[in-house]
Amino acid sequence: MNKSPLKPPSRAADLLPGGEGDDSATLPVSAALPVSAALDRLTETARDYARGALAPNTARAYARDWADFARWCRRRGASPLPPSPELVGLYLADLAASLSVASIERRLSGLGWTYTQRGQPLDRANRHIATVLAGIRRKHARPPKQKEAILPGDLIEMIATLPHDLRGLRDRAILLIGFAGGLRRSEIVSLDHGREDTLDQGGWIQILPEGLLVTLNGKTGWREVEIARGSSDQTCPVHALEQWLHYARIGFGPVFVAVTRDGLKATSNRLSDKHIARLVKQTVRDAGIGPDAPEAERLARYSGHSLRAGLASSAEVDERHIQKQLGHASAEMTRRYQRRRDRFRVNLTKAAGL
Repeated sequence: MNKSPLKPPSRAADLLPGGEGDDSATLPVSAALPVSAALDRLTETARDYARGALAPNTARAYARDWADFARWCRRRGASPLPPSPELVGLYLADLAASLSVASIERRLSGLGWTYTQRGQPLDRANRHIATVLAGIRRKHARPPKQKEAILPGDLIEMIATLPHDLRGLRDRAILLIGFAGGLRRSEIVSLDHGREDTLDQGGWIQILPEGLLVTLNGKTGWREVEIARGSSDQTCPVHALEQWLHYARIGFGPVFVAVTRDGLKATSNRLSDKHIARLVKQTVRDAGIGPDAPEAERLARYSGHSLRAGLASSAEVDERHIQKQLGHASAEMTRRYQRRRDRFRVNLTKAAGL
């Protein structure tokens, strides 16, 4: 009797979710594994887990990074495989003419991730990469461009521009929950009404007498976010959420969903995180918030992160509470979000006796 045939060795690129062009995750499979239906099912399960190793936005960004590098190599008659520190160093030098230092570093992270998943790690400490990157930082580094923080007064003006229909109820709840919870836009749209309502949930909610308890699976892992009730119904995030859930008749599944074109009924379709970015810019524009500048320039200063920065900049509480709410791994990251909150609060000049 013939033995079961062995699977031929596969290139890592062939094991990517979408073929060679999709580099969001890989699953090396040994050629020594025999063919069997049970192992095939487990391989698919393992591939699903591998796809979930990165947040979807990060996976898409890394895939774009690799695609750009592969095109750059082809145009110059080079191959991206196997990894060549010299070639990557030249690529980074070419990027310096058009991209910021932060974008270049992100590209390098994407390449490093993809090479590792292909089983051919890139040595980022190699002098051809490290010295070029150090030179780029020295010559082109600039202070980071941070998005403007949306402060409480701004937020009140923004929600005042929303209509009093079903769509307006939803968007009002999104803005208030996003601000009071210090949530990322992906965290907002990934919320479900209950635990294990859907397979793609990123967390769920519990409405309690004291407020809202949000359980999230964010960038830094699982965390609980407490959103207490506000001083009035007009600005209370919990009340806004209750109104939306009641009139949209949502008791299961995604919390924030699309509304029918006539605005009379909520659908079952979860919103994209891009809706949050569009909503922030739209209400900023309608409320006339921001510096006196051309509209495109003014709106470019605001994004979904403006809600998180607004909470961090306006909440007069101990820094550790803000760090916990925002889910930051370090206090230094939290301080980056606190736009001008602590400037000159402590006068070291006078304290030194001058």
